[in-house]
Parts: sequence; C-alpha cells; structure tokens
Amino acid sequence: MQFKDMLKPANFLNWFLIFIPVAVGLELSHASGTLIFIASALAIIPLAGLMGHATEALAEEFGEGVGGLLNATFGNAAELIIALIAMKAGKYEVVKASLTGSIIGNVLLVLGVSILAGGLKYPTQIFNRTASSLGTTLMSLSAIALIVPAIFHFLNQGHPQTVEQELSLEIAVVLFITYVLSLIFSLKTHKHLYGGAEDSGDEKSGEPKEGHWSKRTSLIVLLVATSLVAVMSEFLVGSIEATAKQFKLSDIFIGVILVAIIGNAAEHSTAVLMALKNKMDLTVNIAVGSSLQIALFVAPVLVFVSYFFGKPMDLLFTPMEVISVIFCVVILNLVMADGESNWMEGIQMLAVYIILGMAFYFLPG
Repeated sequence: MQFKDMLKPANFLNWFLIFIPVAVGLELSHASGTLIFIASALAIIPLAGLMGHATEALAEEFGEGVGGLLNATFGNAAELIIALIAMKAGKYEVVKASLTGSIIGNVLLVLGVSILAGGLKYPTQIFNRTASSLGTTLMSLSAIALIVPAIFHFLNQGHPQTVEQELSLEIAVVLFITYVLSLIFSLKTHKHLYGGAEDSGDEKSGEPKEGHWSKRTSLIVLLVATSLVAVMSEFLVGSIEATAKQFKLSDIFIGVILVAIIGNAAEHSTAVLMALKNKMDLTVNIAVGSSLQIALFVAPVLVFVSYFFGKPMDLLFTPMEVISVIFCVVILNLVMADGESNWMEGIQMLAVYIILGMAFYFLPG
C-alpha cells in the first residue's frame, strides 16, 4: 500500500477521516456536545492508525534500537494525547479511568476478539510461551502498582495526601525503569524470543513489505496525524461533560470504556487480522504489549507531566478499577499458561469484559 492507496475501500478505517472536517464544523458552529464527541471520536480512530503505521515504517528505516524507542514513544500516542488534554482540563478521573480501560480493553477485548476470530478459523493456535509469560508477569507488576497505592490510602486515612503523591511518584519511577529494561530485554538481550519468525520470508525475498512508506512520507504523516489527534482530543475532552449528562454516564465509564476503545481501535483491527492469518505471536504482542505500554510507560509519563500542570496526579484508582485489573491479569495468566488458544477462551475473555463493562455502567458517578 502506497500513500495514495490509503483511501481504498480495503483500508476502511481511513474512510473515517471524513469526520475530521465534520468535527471542526460542529465545534465552530457550537453544535451539540454529543455530536462533537461522536465526530471527534470517529476522527481519532483512523488518525491513530496512521500514526501507528508511520511509526512502524520509521522503525524499519532507523533500525531496532531507534525503532524500539519510537514504538515506546508513539505506540500509544493517541491515548497519551487524549490523557494530556483531559489532564489539562482538570479531568483527572477520566485520565486514570482511560488508563485502566486501555489495560483491560487491550487484554480482554482485543485479545478476546482476536482469539475468537482466529479460533473460528483454526481449531488451535500456538504462540511463544516464554515471551507471553514475560508479558503476563509484567502485567502482574502493573496490577501490584495499582493495588499498593489503594492499600496505602486505606491505611493512611487521616494523614496528609502528600505522602500518597510521593508514593505514586516513586512507583511511577519504578514502572518507567522496568519498561526501559523490558525494551532492552526484548530488543537486545533476548530479541530471538520476539524475532517475528513469521515475517522472515519477506526479509529473505528482499522485497519491500506491504504498506511500506518512505522516511519522508512517514515523518509527514506522523507530524500531521499527531497534530490532528491533539485538535480532535481537545474537542473530545471538551464535549465529555455534555455527553455524560445526556446519556447519564459517569466519567469513569467514559474513560474506562469509550475513551479506551477510541484510542485503541486501529490497533485492535490489526491484532484481529494477525490472528486470522494464524500469526498469534504478533497478536499477543500487540494486545499485551499495548497494555504494558499503558501501564509501564504512559501512566508514569502522565504522573511526571502532571507536576508541570501544578496538580500532581497520583496512582490511586477506584476499588472497581483495581479489581478489574486484577481479574484481567488472572484470566490472562490462565489463557497464556499453555501456549495455545481456542475460540472458547476468546469467548471467556469477552464475557469478563462485558461483565466489567456493565459494572462500570451502573457504577455511580
């Protein structure tokens, strides 16, 4: 696929780019907040996909080292931009809810749909147990990082909140360092576990991979898409309150379910397509890897940046959010344990996600 082919029917998500001028028009005409929310959300989906495609192309151009850094920085750029805009607007609960939603959404929804789709085509699908085991262990670390501040808050009642903020900052530092070390592990010392043997045929043939963009095209697309995501995120965050009131939704539900799905939609489709091609290692890497980026990279970065806004963000999540992440980690460990999957395991993961979604929907604001 060349740049001129982006709008072909096969690349259906890119047709949503039409919602960029629609969102701008609605915003300028001071239309209903709900309409602005829907239009900006639909516009972010293809923009996030273009950012991901441009990042992958640049990673191929610059090599593994710089490529790993680019993926770490831009892999979840759409979610990060939305969170930063929401933080700027003072909607810290939406920010933290979007983090939780991205973690459980990537694992339960994305991986669940991928396993179901692949399982309906192949009776059993195999993936690397060692690599997936590292991912589940890091997800367990993420759960611990959410549980400890909640327990500390319960034990620290009646004491200054500055201690909780300091604890959150120190936990964020530990998570960030762990993520950097995990990049070194996967890109340097144990890259054979993530080598993508499935793609080796393309490399041996010497032919360019499908969807390859030049360095110049990738940079232009990345810069333009990032700028537009920032604008659309401004519209999205500004219309959250009106949308929440009209549909009687809590900020927690909007962050955990809606914002999380919006920011990850393009990546979701890629994971499913890889499962349909029986490339489960790539599917697992996309779903679990994206959750890890949110927990170990995006969350710490948001904590660091919050200090520049004059209101430090802590890692104190609601009990329902903490319990959801714990359930998410438990079922992920169960599914990944044997190194193979079938469609029924996908159904089970989706069932857990639906149950959690209903709980967040009825959760008081």
